[in-house]
Amino acid sequence: MDQKIFVFMLRPIHFKLARVNLNPKKLRLSKWTAVNPREKEKHFLVTKVIDPEQPKHLIELVVMEAVLTKRSFAMRWEELTDATKWVQGWQ
Repeated sequence: MDQKIFVFMLRPIHFKLARVNLNPKKLRLSKWTAVNPREKEKHFLVTKVIDPEQPKHLIELVVMEAVLTKRSFAMRWEELTDATKWVQGWQ
């Protein structure tokens, strides 16, 4: 029997269930809010989607930039689906 796993999260801001579906090709310039901000960095933009070296491979990395400090870092795009770390949009 095939099982499908869906991740739901109770968002404390709006008190509703949220499921994050992402298309890695449409991530560029998307807005994100860190659930646990560090050093006043709460709001982020995806400034770059890093293409794989071999065209047959899937996109793996994105570059996130903090809006306030302009600090940038690369991370796996799948991490944005972790609702305990990231919320889509600016909250």
